[in-house]
Amino acid sequence: MSRPSIYLDNAATTPVRPEVLAAMEPFLGGGVFGNPSSAHRFGREARAGVHEARRKIAAAVGAEPNQIVFTSGGTEADNLAVVGAALAARAAGRPFRVAVSAIEHKAVLAAAHWVEALGGETIVLPVDGRGGLDLSALDAALARGVAVVSVMWVNNEVGLVQDVAAIAERCHAAGTTFHTDAVQALGKVACTVPAVCTLLTLSGHKIGAPKGIGALVVRDKKCLHPLIHGGGQQSGIRPGTENVAGAVALGRAAELAAKEVGAFGPTVGALRDEFERRVLAALPDAQVNGAGAPRAPHVANVSIPGTDSEAMLMHLDLAGIACSSGSACSTGSVEPSHVLTALGVPWDRAIAALRFSFGKTNTMADVDYVAEQLPGIVAKVRQLAGVLGR
Repeated sequence: MSRPSIYLDNAATTPVRPEVLAAMEPFLGGGVFGNPSSAHRFGREARAGVHEARRKIAAAVGAEPNQIVFTSGGTEADNLAVVGAALAARAAGRPFRVAVSAIEHKAVLAAAHWVEALGGETIVLPVDGRGGLDLSALDAALARGVAVVSVMWVNNEVGLVQDVAAIAERCHAAGTTFHTDAVQALGKVACTVPAVCTLLTLSGHKIGAPKGIGALVVRDKKCLHPLIHGGGQQSGIRPGTENVAGAVALGRAAELAAKEVGAFGPTVGALRDEFERRVLAALPDAQVNGAGAPRAPHVANVSIPGTDSEAMLMHLDLAGIACSSGSACSTGSVEPSHVLTALGVPWDRAIAALRFSFGKTNTMADVDYVAEQLPGIVAKVRQLAGVLGR
């Protein structure tokens, strides 16, 4: 009997959807190869593809097509938002200071560190035990003056959902640029950009498009300085010849994600909830991190005492189960997740956390198999830890 292959790491990346691949094909090998900046017919054909992609992305998030700036992915978009907004503020004589939540993606945290390296300052905003942003800390930061506040819509490790509308309103009232990383939000939760949200990050490979394409929604182009310099493409905010096939892919993926979000929550959420129920029934000392807080439907972050996540990942992989020990971008780190630490999860539980993230291709049969395999794998890892004296 062949070993199953169960993929529960959709928060790290998703398979390219057939509909997306079909939309890309004319721009990869089907004859539409022109440079979208060229005036001739070949350029016009490519440019039309980019324009249509912008229209679809804008419709998916409630923006305007001319507000869509294509990037190489979510990380570049986050850096452009945080560092670009800080540089623009400094040039205008405003505070060279950024505020970010303690549970941001590493792309945002690293961008904030870059601002510090350039002579600026970072304010890290705490969260409560349920992961909600401390609004009093936000108000204090806004009173001091900040160039940009960055708070992610849906956390990539635990799936916690922030009240971005309320946060954006506070920033707007203070005259401060607000950025949200919506990479894990589009297609998972209702994701219409608040009118007072200035900047929003999207990534293609989280919603069925290929890796290497993302976008930053820019409501006010004056709030950003470019980080890349060259031609005048994309209003000079992110110059360089556009990745036409990637843009088309992101447009189609965003269109599908927005269309299907109403069905995604109940369907995928039911799988996640049943998985958590089965795990807690089989392993009573396990803990679902973020349980009881507002969460997106696709992420289950589970701490299993007496194990360590790296050993668990190895044994799960041998059983044909793919998941993660947290953010895919921090794989190999021996430190507990900064997200779980910020949530107050004790060190021993944080170091034993696994992220199972569900997607469109998962079924209840996947839940059955993983729930059946997990107790035996936990027993092996605990036994091994006892032998090694951990």
